[in-house]
Amino acid sequence: MSDIGLRSERGPILLALMLSMFLIAIDSTILSTAVPTIVRDLGGFALFPWLFSIYLLAQAATVPVYAKLADTFGRKPIMLVGVGVFLLGSVLCATAWDMPTLIAFRGLQGIGAGAIMPTVLTIAGDIYTVRERARAQAYLSSVWAISAVVGPTLGGVLAQFASWRWIFWINLPLGLFALFLLWRNYRPAFERHRRRIDYAGAVLLTAALVLLVLGVLEGGVDWDWLSWQSFAVLGGGFVLLVAFVLVERRADDPILAPWVFRSRLVSATALVGLLIGVVLIGLVSYTPTFLEATTGASPIVAGLAVAGLMIGWPISGALAGHVYLRIGFRSTTLVGASIVIAGAVWLAGFAFAPSALLTGVGCFIVGFGLGFVANPSLIAAQSSVELRQRGVVSGTNALARSIGSSLGVAVFGAVANSLIDDRGGHETAAAVQAGAIGVYIGVAIVSIAMLFACTAIPHVPIHEEQSR
Repeated sequence: MSDIGLRSERGPILLALMLSMFLIAIDSTILSTAVPTIVRDLGGFALFPWLFSIYLLAQAATVPVYAKLADTFGRKPIMLVGVGVFLLGSVLCATAWDMPTLIAFRGLQGIGAGAIMPTVLTIAGDIYTVRERARAQAYLSSVWAISAVVGPTLGGVLAQFASWRWIFWINLPLGLFALFLLWRNYRPAFERHRRRIDYAGAVLLTAALVLLVLGVLEGGVDWDWLSWQSFAVLGGGFVLLVAFVLVERRADDPILAPWVFRSRLVSATALVGLLIGVVLIGLVSYTPTFLEATTGASPIVAGLAVAGLMIGWPISGALAGHVYLRIGFRSTTLVGASIVIAGAVWLAGFAFAPSALLTGVGCFIVGFGLGFVANPSLIAAQSSVELRQRGVVSGTNALARSIGSSLGVAVFGAVANSLIDDRGGHETAAAVQAGAIGVYIGVAIVSIAMLFACTAIPHVPIHEEQSR
């Protein structure tokens, strides 16, 4: 079973993982181009940002709970439940009758997505050896490249020539096929053990993350940072987080075990994941607006420029395995972080002379660097723990990336809006250009922080493993 690819013995499982990942990858890109049509149909223009916020909020809040459940009950049942909940949310979204119901059903989709992301990463870590995982991760990363190109275009086509509701209906055949492949082909070597479920910890952690992520997403948007709403939401989140820590100290089998925080490797790779989330959200959120306002690029051209980010990632992801087998995990991430810094500097420099082509090249460079950072750091963390702990490690990494995206939205939003408002508002191309330059400089600063975080990753010996 040493062969890797869709035609190999493990090919059906890999295809199921790719399809499951594709569901949540394309769902984050396909909806953006259909928002004007949805608003015309359902109304509620002031509420439409919640279509994205609620999805991110639900996903981030449930990741650690699902990750622990995957280590307790096994990967397969959690994966089946996650895809099933996501498909149920998709069907309900397709039948939504107004904006509030669509937002609520998007939250249900996010709850399903919270199970899919960490469990896909964990299953890949289970069935492939250390030497094989880089190639397998390249297959999974390619899904994001495909969705980055196909998503916005398909969303626009469906909204214009069919109905925006088909954006959610097309999830059904993909998801059902993924469920069939998993049910038929994935037989994990996992022994289920009776354990006391930490319900109190799960509830406290989920509630704390909901309030903290909500405060970060909406602070400076729906209310001022120094308003009573911010103090109430963020303060409540911190109080619940403290209560969670106190409860976990007494729990027999805590949701987030203390060893997660004591492990230098897990903590360092989680910090790297958080900074990856910040970089990604900064480029994906602001590059299209920058290009459309300053160069007159169409939404499709602007989307293709951002797609360079997700095209470079799987290319370097495929190469990363050969690199880390030669120089080690930490050295590979340092190379990748240096490339990310170069790409961010490129974007900031050429933002003074806007060009869709040069911006696309910069996004490609950043994506190429991230492939050398994200995959080796995750594989290093997975390789350092036993099978039963791998779900928590993968979930911690996915949670950190989600939190990074939430922080990035808030921080870069504040930077961009401040610069844009000072220079004439969103209707002025020069103002939007100034906002983008500020974001790109911020991305460069975060990339430097990522380089330092990579230096904190301890040396991990690469041992040969048996695939499962």
